[in-house]
Amino acid sequence: MAKQIQEILIDDLDGGEADETVTFAIDGSSYEIDLSNPNAKKLRDALAPFVQHARRESASTARGARGRTRGGTRTMSREKSTAIRKWAKAHGLPVSERGRIAATVVEKYEASH
Repeated sequence: MAKQIQEILIDDLDGGEADETVTFAIDGSSYEIDLSNPNAKKLRDALAPFVQHARRESASTARGARGRTRGGTRTMSREKSTAIRKWAKAHGLPVSERGRIAATVVEKYEASH
């Protein structure tokens, strides 16, 4: 018995047949979109002026900006860390003025909100 499996990409913009999957990222989020060659060209042409003046993200910058994944901790915003410190002090929990906040303190904060 023979079996043939055919994968057909559908253009996410116009519903026609797509030729490729294009990946791009903006504001810390990565995206994939299936596009025909003409629509892929439109996307690349639209981004070209920005790409021309941008710099490539280094691997260490990418990790730092997005935080850790797979079991590590995620980078938290300054506003959130300030809120956690304020909450911890109000509840008598030890927390430093600067640096990393203990995971136990963060967990207690998350549980109370």
